[in-house]
Amino acid sequence: MYAVSKGVYYVQLEDDIVAKPNYFATMKNFALQLSSEDWMILEFSQLGFIGKMFQAPDLNLIVEFIFMFYKEKPIDWLLDHILWVKVCNPEKDAKHCERQKSSLRIRFRPSLFQHVGLHSSLAGKIQKLTDKDFLKPLLHKMHINPPAEVSTSMKVYQGHTLEKTYLGEDFFWVVTPKAGDYVLFKFDRPLSIERFLFRSGNQEHPGDKIENTTVEVLPVSEAGLQLKDKYKRTEDRFYRIGQFEKGVAEGVVHPSLNPVLALRLSVLKDSAVWAIVSEIHIKRIAV
Repeated sequence: MYAVSKGVYYVQLEDDIVAKPNYFATMKNFALQLSSEDWMILEFSQLGFIGKMFQAPDLNLIVEFIFMFYKEKPIDWLLDHILWVKVCNPEKDAKHCERQKSSLRIRFRPSLFQHVGLHSSLAGKIQKLTDKDFLKPLLHKMHINPPAEVSTSMKVYQGHTLEKTYLGEDFFWVVTPKAGDYVLFKFDRPLSIERFLFRSGNQEHPGDKIENTTVEVLPVSEAGLQLKDKYKRTEDRFYRIGQFEKGVAEGVVHPSLNPVLALRLSVLKDSAVWAIVSEIHIKRIAV
């Protein structure tokens, strides 16, 4: 309660943990890229009450709830009950309740904290808890991409946004792409691109791959282009220069197409599975 007026966020840590390097910046950047109304709890560890982040305005409610019931149940259990009270409808089924709770409780992976202590808060109990997620490799690969305004028509899942993926901070995760959906990279200025790479799926969800999707570029000018037989032109002046095969799209940009104003991924057919983009690399031509 003391912390309510002292900051924007509150993070619960313990004294018997180890932390990954740069954990503070990682947590802050993750939180700042989410809308405040989109979450109530951010979890940076899957264990107990470790590495949980809350927004300062929510702290009074959370603390008062804990005050009432801390003798009855552990605090991590109480957090689940708080979410149940806030969003679950007794007239709906358990699956609906879990979906509602998960929309306010977002899990960051891989875990940033590992528990190393043995003693439980329950008297006399030894508790050998470790976070199996702590040593897992990153589920995305980072590249330095040119400055761009990014957008998508697809429904993003649990804060795994395109913006963070483009910056190399996370993977992009969307619910079943539909024909006509797109991902658009609109560059801050005309750009000459050497090559591109988009990789879908990751180690935890290898089946969430992109198929039936093309890669397109928008040239600054079409003057002098002799590419009608080589690349298909869309009605809005984009040229299709590649497509996803086995979840990966990569290739070079023909010199006569450069410079370009934008690059786009266009979904041609409905997908039966969700999709993850774990790597984005748009390599500009060195000048």
